[in-house]
Amino acid sequence: MTTDTPARLLQLLSLLQTPREWPGGELADRLGVSRRTVRRDIDRLRELGYPVQATMGSDGGYRLVAGKAMPPLVLDDEEAVAIAVGLRAGAGHALEGVDEASVRALAKLEQVLPARLRHRVSTLQAATSPLTSGDGASIAPETLTVMASTVAGQERLRFAYRAKDGTESRRLTEPYRLVSTGRRWYLVAYDLDRQDWRTFRVDRVRDPFATGARFAPRELPTGSAAEYLRRSIHGRADARTYEYDVTFEAPAELVAARLPSWLGTPTPDHAHDGDQNGSGTGNSNSNSNSETRERGCRLRGSTSDPVEWVAVRLAMLGYEFSVREPRELIDCARELGGRLERAAATKGGSGGEGDRSRG
Repeated sequence: MTTDTPARLLQLLSLLQTPREWPGGELADRLGVSRRTVRRDIDRLRELGYPVQATMGSDGGYRLVAGKAMPPLVLDDEEAVAIAVGLRAGAGHALEGVDEASVRALAKLEQVLPARLRHRVSTLQAATSPLTSGDGASIAPETLTVMASTVAGQERLRFAYRAKDGTESRRLTEPYRLVSTGRRWYLVAYDLDRQDWRTFRVDRVRDPFATGARFAPRELPTGSAAEYLRRSIHGRADARTYEYDVTFEAPAELVAARLPSWLGTPTPDHAHDGDQNGSGTGNSNSNSNSETRERGCRLRGSTSDPVEWVAVRLAMLGYEFSVREPRELIDCARELGGRLERAAATKGGSGGEGDRSRG
């Protein structure tokens, strides 16, 4: 029997958060109290904002329903470990939909996890290797959680940073927001040493340290961290935004399953009149080509990533594709195809220099 009222309420709440209806008699047996006590405890939970619904009947039943606000959850050990492992696995890669909110949730959860559960989470994650479709560099979840905590707590953050050219530096910042692009994580922060706003790629950050010094948030010039990051990336001297138009000889759903979200979403392409890049196939194959293109799809979008990177990423999908524009991407794809063809060509026949990789 649970005589401590707060402990009993937590136990009751944990049971009710299981998606099922609990007869009053079963709850009383689980808690070791009377049905009257169960009814009183249900009333206490309602007063705390938990939407507990009662059903009529010989035994009566209770279940937790969706309310206007999200009440605090009560998790058992296994549930807490499962959620933490999932959040850590997602946080380490800039996956679509796994943004700053999930990192904040991970920071909150790990802050209250007992040491024994924190050890289980770390052990389990160390023993597993996630297979992801993200293209960004992996990041230690601890790095993200430290940053998220300083953003939420308006606490100055110090870290070591490696620039694109390899230059190492120490930065003292007032962190504003973490932003995920679908490929990488970025920190938008005010750099105190440089007296200006900066963006930092999180995969280049080492040894983040929360200083404990609080600050009053400054006003971001663009008002939005995502917009500031976009302008920062596109405003680089070596960055040029260009539009691309690509067709695939595969259904849109298959291409989308392998395509990184940052490249966009392919749409079914039923147009099959005219040539692509001046390489028509003639009327003799018009029926088969029509069938193929009806099952194909088209991808259009814009990016400031190097054309070489986009060409490689398109080739990695494993489907036949044609580049309509821009000319730079067309030329790059043609050069890449020739380079790969030459790399695969054998020289000197079987057993010669071209077959050394087999021996």
